Amino acid sequence: MTAAALAKLLPHACTVELVESEEIGIVGVGEATLPHLRAFVQTLGLDEAEFMRETHATFKLGIEFRDFGRIGDAYLHPFGDFGRPIHGVPFHHHWLKMRGHSLDAPIFDYSPCNVMAAANRFARPDTDPRSLLSTFSYAYQFDATRFAPYLRRYAEALGVRRTEGRVVSVERDGASGDVAALLLHDERRIEGDLFVDCSGFRSLLLGDAMGAEWEDWSRWLPCDRAVAVPCESPPGPIEPYTRATATRAGWRWRIPLTHRVGNGHVYSSAHIGDDEAAGALLAGLEGKALADPRILRFRAGRRRQSWVGNVIGIGLASGFLEPLESTSIYLAQMAIMRLIALFPVGGIADCDRAEFNRAVDYEYDRVRDFLVLHYHATARDDSPFWNDMRTMVVPDSLTAKIELFRRAGRIERYSHGLFLEPSWVAVYLGQGIVPERWDQRADAIEPGQLAGAMQGLSAQIATAVAAMPLHGAALPQ
Repeated sequence: MTAAALAKLLPHACTVELVESEEIGIVGVGEATLPHLRAFVQTLGLDEAEFMRETHATFKLGIEFRDFGRIGDAYLHPFGDFGRPIHGVPFHHHWLKMRGHSLDAPIFDYSPCNVMAAANRFARPDTDPRSLLSTFSYAYQFDATRFAPYLRRYAEALGVRRTEGRVVSVERDGASGDVAALLLHDERRIEGDLFVDCSGFRSLLLGDAMGAEWEDWSRWLPCDRAVAVPCESPPGPIEPYTRATATRAGWRWRIPLTHRVGNGHVYSSAHIGDDEAAGALLAGLEGKALADPRILRFRAGRRRQSWVGNVIGIGLASGFLEPLESTSIYLAQMAIMRLIALFPVGGIADCDRAEFNRAVDYEYDRVRDFLVLHYHATARDDSPFWNDMRTMVVPDSLTAKIELFRRAGRIERYSHGLFLEPSWVAVYLGQGIVPERWDQRADAIEPGQLAGAMQGLSAQIATAVAAMPLHGAALPQ
């Protein structure tokens, strides 16, 4: 991803050499993404239909969460809005008001994404901003083992030089401490001015060579392992959404692709053993397993600095937050685009590094709070794991967010980045955090008038979705 973006957007500013080894495989567990990846695909000038065919991709309208708030509960975190603001007041405040009157429809009935997902239908958003069907977005679910080679071919066509080899050590400049060269297993030496560390959890350059300190977040996100296995697709429609189902010591993912289903079990090794976790995953497969289960080990947290000297960490080399909300590729993409925007002009400046690190920290911290909310906002007390999650002391920043919403449905506002207001509304309400009051401006509208408008809105969504093609028919053939 980094090589492709640099070659496409900064061909005049740098030459790119991609060093990678075929000995180090791709973690191909089926990847679920966020809508931001669409912008990345468009920025590179890739044809969406070709990209989807090459990676066996499906469309994704959101993530369904099962058994998180209570066993038996389910809700979809949609990639879109709930209703429309009325007189400048967000829709969920009007919905909260009407819960006390004659209207008891769930808020998810007013989300095009939710209604589409429930019907297994899909259509691209309307380009007319006046249309209710312009208020949602979509992402992709694809095969990661095909995505990387696809981007490699694209990058090489733009002039990126690919070097096959395994990095065994790093040579540093004695005066500045910067990385001067990479030393490969066959004694080749590769020099550079700027080094981007995409070595995954090893963090070979940023962590090992440059000593970027690790900030551990396992006290809030204790899941530290995953077992993954693909299986044959079951009969029936291909769902346009990813599913996360809570288990007694973590959760399972299900990612439907055009040629198979990706499955995994994310869990806390302090609460369940590897064999038991793998057995539970295999027992829940909907089709024949296509490979042996693989155990992945990780830890939640981030480097305190993602740009040190002339080394920038991208993706897992910089930090990791478990895949509960499909954020890994987004966080890599975010760092790539920050690198593009802050690319050194006439040499690396301290202000470039400082701004990059500030922006990366801001994104990681916000995503961390959102993930912790999924675990903490629960009434489950059926296992030690969920008791720990329900009673843990969460970050002060998340405590403030929960109190703000519980008081009167208010949500911290920000204009850019990940997980805006509708995302927080979905998880709060989906997992049982219901505000005591609502924005007082909603009381200016007479309940009967508001009920009619809301009923008309849900009917409009239902009619529009019924006219859409099924998800399978909407996929590029």
